[in-house]
Amino acid sequence: MGLLSEGSPLSWQETKKHVDHVKKSGIRQFLSIYRRLKDRQKDHLKWGDEVSATRRKTNDVISPAPRPKIEYTLVHFDHERKTARLYLDGPKYLETLQEEEKRSPDSHPTTWRPEYGSYMLESTPGKPWVFVGDLSEFNDVEPNMKLRREEITKLLEGTNVSCLTVTTFPRIGCPDFTQPIYRPTPQPEADGASRSVFYPDQAIYPGHPRFRTLTRNIRDRRGSKVAMNLPIFRDANTPSPFVETFDDPEANAASLKDHVYLDCMGFGMGCSCLQMTFQACSVDEGKYLYDQLVPICPIVMALSAAAPIYRGYLVDSDCRWNVISGSVDCRTPEERGLKPLSENKFVIPKSRYGSVDCYLASDKYNDVPIQYEPEVLQELIDEGVDELLAKHIAHLFIRDTVSLFSEKIKQDLEKESDHFENIQSTNWQSMRFKPPPPNSDIGWRIEFRVCEVQVTDFENAAYAVFIVLLTRAIMSFGLNFYMPISKVDENMEKAQRRDAARAEKFYFRCQPFPGDFEVKAEDPEFSLMSVDTLINGKDGEFPGLIPLIWRYLDSVHVDAETHCTISRYLCLIERRASGKVLTAAQWMRQFVHSHPKYSRDSVVSDEINYDLMCAFDKIMKGQMGCPELLGKCDDLLERKDAQTS
Repeated sequence: MGLLSEGSPLSWQETKKHVDHVKKSGIRQFLSIYRRLKDRQKDHLKWGDEVSATRRKTNDVISPAPRPKIEYTLVHFDHERKTARLYLDGPKYLETLQEEEKRSPDSHPTTWRPEYGSYMLESTPGKPWVFVGDLSEFNDVEPNMKLRREEITKLLEGTNVSCLTVTTFPRIGCPDFTQPIYRPTPQPEADGASRSVFYPDQAIYPGHPRFRTLTRNIRDRRGSKVAMNLPIFRDANTPSPFVETFDDPEANAASLKDHVYLDCMGFGMGCSCLQMTFQACSVDEGKYLYDQLVPICPIVMALSAAAPIYRGYLVDSDCRWNVISGSVDCRTPEERGLKPLSENKFVIPKSRYGSVDCYLASDKYNDVPIQYEPEVLQELIDEGVDELLAKHIAHLFIRDTVSLFSEKIKQDLEKESDHFENIQSTNWQSMRFKPPPPNSDIGWRIEFRVCEVQVTDFENAAYAVFIVLLTRAIMSFGLNFYMPISKVDENMEKAQRRDAARAEKFYFRCQPFPGDFEVKAEDPEFSLMSVDTLINGKDGEFPGLIPLIWRYLDSVHVDAETHCTISRYLCLIERRASGKVLTAAQWMRQFVHSHPKYSRDSVVSDEINYDLMCAFDKIMKGQMGCPELLGKCDDLLERKDAQTS
């Protein structure tokens, strides 16, 4: 979730006294890093959510290695009552897992960290992998994911608790959705962090003050609870109009007709995802790769869609993105354009969790104006930061810090970076550009943040490998996916719609590189394309991302075992895009609709949710086949093997 500083958290009233100091100090810390490392070259290309300082000394060509960050959800099953609940004892198991890690910090194969929910655990491999010469370490991606799941599963033996990878728990926010059961405390006099009508503070991870402090300070800065309204999926017996009423006046005022209302950070930050970070060879290469992945984000989000149910209702969207965006929207009424602006203030169009606002390596397609403090921009430019990167950093710093610790107010501006990271790590954009930490061997990095977590380790490995290989094709061929940021924003909204992977068309650049691919139309620069066309290609329209990956693989050494591994993963992506295999969201909808207890009223009851979570548990453990979700790729493997031979 970002920077996890230790110390005594400050309330918003205390924090806002130091906002200007944090911003000014954060800019100075960035400049200190930039001055020292702007010309750093020839870092190894590595891949992972956090790249360690370990460096392999070799003259061989290095390719980025998968080290995906996965967020797990603990679910308690009561098989007699047929209920599934979020299990809140995650901190106990996290402590045990971290103790194992501490015993062998340099060689332990896994790393475990806290996340927002008491029912959540975050894990990565212990070290990034480095590919030298070939791609054989792709064979280790899925086994390491299985190892991580086995570590926590071993601790859960005999508890009726399973470690699942679900983007959002379908009945989060329903009565008694946690185990143990706690009641929410929306009353102001209760002094809760969220004051949610649905989400008890006990569901927030208690072991680090950052999480509750962020929850409280975002609400206090905003001047009200956050509010997300998702359109209800309208089935044959769904009430019309669909209207909810609450005992809480603020909830009644904020909830919309024909929508499912959510009112706290836990509905967003309590979701799980799959994230990937890449270390670039230089700052310029990092900016280029960042830019090329920006238009890819909506496509992968639609393809990984896994969140069609909230608060026990089927909704008319498939992804978590707008929920998590709204869940941390700390903008004041002025910044949201609801009240006249005060002096030196401006309207901010997006939450601090949103899609990328500008490219870093080319200004040609930055067609959406961004906000920044002119003095901050000028300071960065005067210190030698190029204008595009300076605008990006200055734009991030329009946000206030919303989580500050008293021990971290005074910092060394040359040797520390907590003030910079305080702002940087709470700008949760679809891509993140990450400068090297001070006094570290880590290089310039970018983070790919939109992928929804999948049910099985096989699926998560497939998406991770797909993105890694796409970065290699981009770098090897100098691909150009630039398109107007306004079109990327439009695609991000489309990607969340119900069944977007099959039903929507997305703007994309027709010709990613000059070469033998001919466009039949009169040289359009951009066109509306289906996910199938974008992933698998179509003559005369687009070469396809997977064919581009195979073209790259044809240019490097791939042994037979690795070729088979990669083929299985690309097969899944290919078939999800073509509609032959369902996304998790599509599969969940089908499961609910075919359940004998579903009344076609959009309600996902306790029993339906129990059966759904049991199915996920069995699929994850390999106890239940599910070809409509996972596919069968034998015929495609035979075709790829034939092509290779």
